[in-house]
Amino acid sequence: MTAGEWVQRGSASDSKRIASAMLAIISATEQEIPMSQTAKICRYPTPDPARLDGLPEDVRQRILEVQDKAGFVPNVFLALARRPDEFRAFLAYHDALLLRDSGLSKGEREMIIVATSAANHCLYCVVAHGAILRIHEKAPMLADQVATNYRKADITPRQHAMLDFALKVCLESGAVGDADYAALYLHGFSDEDIWDITSITALFGLSNRLANSISLRPNAEFYQLGRQPRPPKGCSA
Repeated sequence: MTAGEWVQRGSASDSKRIASAMLAIISATEQEIPMSQTAKICRYPTPDPARLDGLPEDVRQRILEVQDKAGFVPNVFLALARRPDEFRAFLAYHDALLLRDSGLSKGEREMIIVATSAANHCLYCVVAHGAILRIHEKAPMLADQVATNYRKADITPRQHAMLDFALKVCLESGAVGDADYAALYLHGFSDEDIWDITSITALFGLSNRLANSISLRPNAEFYQLGRQPRPPKGCSA
């Protein structure tokens, strides 16, 4: 006899008690197991962050370094680790653009990523780089503003012009022309700065499309990072 048949043969009160018990079990299970632990990182198999011994040593070390710094392993590292050559190539270009000396601040580079990733509907990059933007700018609301409508965000006219250009590169690069460069020159951007805006937009156009196609999920930790301003040094929280 199946459980369903047994329930049907019992009294109405028995059925109600069983249904209530089953709902209680389901509810307790959902509360005990956070979604971030039960959901897959992406469509493809990924290494267990607690068991990285099977990865090439340089890939494993890079993942351990970011884990030590952030306190967790961003899911993009695990997704890319399944193809070590692409892992190395992507991060090499990423570091060349985001860690180099530039006329763009770290926060401005993250603004470009968040605004263009939002235009490309990339959940992972908006959430992950939104967290980094909040931290760099020490502005808990800024990432949400930039992702939703950067034209209404609390940014400078210079940054507004920067994002206008980035979105044009993102959505209609074939239409970029001398007038677009001239608009940036008026705000003090150099040709090298404009190269940076363009290249960051282009790299994350690749990242957005890959993340969207493989359904890459943001780590739960990213959602809260930078939301609460840190107390001044010397003050208790």
